[in-house]
Amino acid sequence: MILLSFDTEEFDVPKEHGVEIPLEEQVRISTIGTNKILDCLKRNGIKATFFCTANFAIHSQETIKRIQKEGHEIASHGYNHWTFKIEDLKESKRVLEELTGQKVRGYRQARMMPVPEKEIYNAGYEYNSSLNPTFIPGRYMHLSTPRTYFMKEGVMQIPASVTPWVRFPLFWLSYHNLPAKLYRVLCNWTVKHDGYMVTYFHPWEFYELGKHPELKMPFIIRNHAGEAMEQRLDAFIRYFKTRNVPFLTFSEFSDKIKNQ
Repeated sequence: MILLSFDTEEFDVPKEHGVEIPLEEQVRISTIGTNKILDCLKRNGIKATFFCTANFAIHSQETIKRIQKEGHEIASHGYNHWTFKIEDLKESKRVLEELTGQKVRGYRQARMMPVPEKEIYNAGYEYNSSLNPTFIPGRYMHLSTPRTYFMKEGVMQIPASVTPWVRFPLFWLSYHNLPAKLYRVLCNWTVKHDGYMVTYFHPWEFYELGKHPELKMPFIIRNHAGEAMEQRLDAFIRYFKTRNVPFLTFSEFSDKIKNQ
């Protein structure tokens, strides 16, 4: 099983590199990228989970409507991508449910940062996908955490996937910079070992970042961004479809585990 997900947020990454970018431009870039993703998913006939910030959803409501109309799951990615406070857990859920008319069951913290599980439970979420169980200098040190799903504080934890044994991360940045075939082989190994895998991308990766030096994106981010990333996503999906590996939303996966 493949749990394919997209952190659908305002594009604030340039701010990490000292570049001020207006909210309208952040939303515009992510809207372009989200529609490219949706085109690819529709073309291949699969469903995914979109972890959306309330801020992006409010400012790109037509995009949210399209995600919903085409049968994908909408989960919460917090209220704002740049800042966080505990109250955002409930407020982002409320906004997304108000916009979609559907229950929001899952949560992922911006940048996969830690968030109290008890607060996630109290906010009414059923699952949390805010853990990358690997070591990335300056970002994560989670080598002692479980690699696969587990329960904590009444919430199902669905970590991002890493390879067996060496815990090599299989998130978005890996697909930008590894040879595409090698990345897919590592993912297939993980699926066979664990029975499923979780990976995630961002809409702004599907924007031509390499053509915009003013954004000051590091090479490892702009490498294979834009059309090249569209091609890589399409190839990833087709690779697993030819192997008859199903794609599930996070809620479908959660229900499947609970019903075992």
